[in-house]
Amino acid sequence: MKALIQFLAITYTTCFLGSLKAYAAEANQAKPLVFGVVPQQSPSKLARKWLPLLKFISQKSGVELQFSTAPDIPTFEKQLAQGHYDIAYMNPYHYVVLSQQVGFKALVHEQDKKIQGIIVAFKDSKIDKLEDLSSQTIAFPAPASFAATLIPKASLAQQHISFKSEYVDSHDEVYRNIVAGRFVAGGGIMRTFNALPDYFREQLKIIWTSQGYTPHAIATHPRVNDDIREKLLAGFLAVAKSEKASELLIPLLMKGFTAAEDKDWNDVRSLNIQLMLGQN
Repeated sequence: MKALIQFLAITYTTCFLGSLKAYAAEANQAKPLVFGVVPQQSPSKLARKWLPLLKFISQKSGVELQFSTAPDIPTFEKQLAQGHYDIAYMNPYHYVVLSQQVGFKALVHEQDKKIQGIIVAFKDSKIDKLEDLSSQTIAFPAPASFAATLIPKASLAQQHISFKSEYVDSHDEVYRNIVAGRFVAGGGIMRTFNALPDYFREQLKIIWTSQGYTPHAIATHPRVNDDIREKLLAGFLAVAKSEKASELLIPLLMKGFTAAEDKDWNDVRSLNIQLMLGQN
């Protein structure tokens, strides 16, 4: 009898623990994945543009995505490195560094797109070419903004043009500060420039454009398993084919998404940029 009682107790405990583990796994899977977006624009503007897309992908994939961002790009970089986001939309340099340091795995990137850096100036100013920026102070979003900071600064340095840098936290702040007359010029990218309201964009002019590079990555933290990644991939690839494609993509100035491989960013790696993320 004693042996039977012990057997039943062990069996009950085993079944209970198994059920508990299954419940915990199910609960963990049901927990929303935090989707981080690099703050090139204000959090409220990003939320308006990204939330409809994330809702669509959540419904299509069965994996709930929760929008998140940061007050500025250096803070976003720190949060990326610390594992704050399960999946994130990050610039090419962020991906190159954090794929190695943290293990982020590329999922998709924008289709039919190359990212280009630009330098803009006030429309009525006498700043018309890079040489006109000699000894000037130029606004940039953040030290590790790939196309809006790193590429323009490298081009200026290659042409032996001396200048000073000041960081203003986002692309929109760069454009706003130039219109306000606080800086003669600043760095940005075509997508955020084209996203400006017409009346605002018409007060600026592009004086330089870089060559194209593989665009921003949407990549998952290593804790996101392959099954979830496959579901998310299917969701992103379904966007351009859906009846809501225009509604979801036009606010983001995107055409759709394509499956990504780590090697897609070898063009960025070839630049051999060495810079610590999370700098202020």
